[in-house]
Amino acid sequence: MNEFLTVLAFATLPALGNFAGGILAELIDASDRALSLALHAATGVVVAVISLELIPESLRVDAPLMTVSSFVAGGLFFVAIDQVTQLVKTRFGSGDVNVGPWMIFLGVAIDLFTDGVMIGTGSTIATELGLLLALGQIPADVPEGLATIIAFKRQGVPRRKRFQIAAAFVIPIFVGATIGYWWMRGQSELVKMALLTFTAGILTTLVVEEIIPEAHQDGEARFATLLFLGGFALFGLLSAFLG
Repeated sequence: MNEFLTVLAFATLPALGNFAGGILAELIDASDRALSLALHAATGVVVAVISLELIPESLRVDAPLMTVSSFVAGGLFFVAIDQVTQLVKTRFGSGDVNVGPWMIFLGVAIDLFTDGVMIGTGSTIATELGLLLALGQIPADVPEGLATIIAFKRQGVPRRKRFQIAAAFVIPIFVGATIGYWWMRGQSELVKMALLTFTAGILTTLVVEEIIPEAHQDGEARFATLLFLGGFALFGLLSAFLG
């Protein structure tokens, strides 16, 4: 149980980073450009997590069929979630309601859930690995929290509700960490790598289908691209530094 509490403590770090981004959003102008820049920075870090950590880690196991099938399964899982979301929007939404902020919220919640899964799974391999994965997620979670609260702020959502939304992000990462830890305890390395690849598929589809289109709605290009590259480089340096 003490090990599990340690895992939850690790998961708190990215959650705090996300909440800090939300607090920062309350202090700056909630413009389209600010939202676009925050999403580009977050996307750079997420792409770095996929390409520098999840996929290379999964390839340590000589099972290419598992790697590819788990990745595709993760993508299909996100597509299924997105389809359900679209049905709910069609059934209960209206033309007067901007669902963009809620789509960003859903995307960030899924990303935090996968962060938790990675932290929980990594902790079953080594406690130090779980900590390193938690620290590595913070650079992405700050701009994600920033982008989410900016989106709700622009939509006119009251400040009290915005704080509640920011605080609610602790739920998906705790759920993911719990599943990753208890489900992966005692499992073979192959199973653990399959789960990591599955999360990579989810994140890749999330970035392509939701975050990037939302980030480009403002038409921001040059400086936003630099932030994307900066986010990627930042996580790459942290990954190399943390080992």
